[in-house]
Amino acid sequence: MIKIIIVIVFVAILFSLGKALFHLVNYEEQSKKTVNALTFRISLSILLFIFLFIAVATGLIKPHGIGTKMHQSASNSNPELNEKK
Repeated sequence: MIKIIIVIVFVAILFSLGKALFHLVNYEEQSKKTVNALTFRISLSILLFIFLFIAVATGLIKPHGIGTKMHQSASNSNPELNEKK
């Protein structure tokens, strides 16, 4: 469910960016529509960032990839970190 929400927000961000580009190219004298579309895109991006931060903090999303593997290997090789846990 969370992945679906993230994908929908990404699509909305891309749509808003495309809409801003359309208004910028076709209606150069009406920059208000371009500004509104870009403002909406920035707002969606900030909300998505906050949502992802909360989801990771609450454990709804578990990060995986290079950064996580590097962190795990560093904690396994450093006995002081293992003792603190």
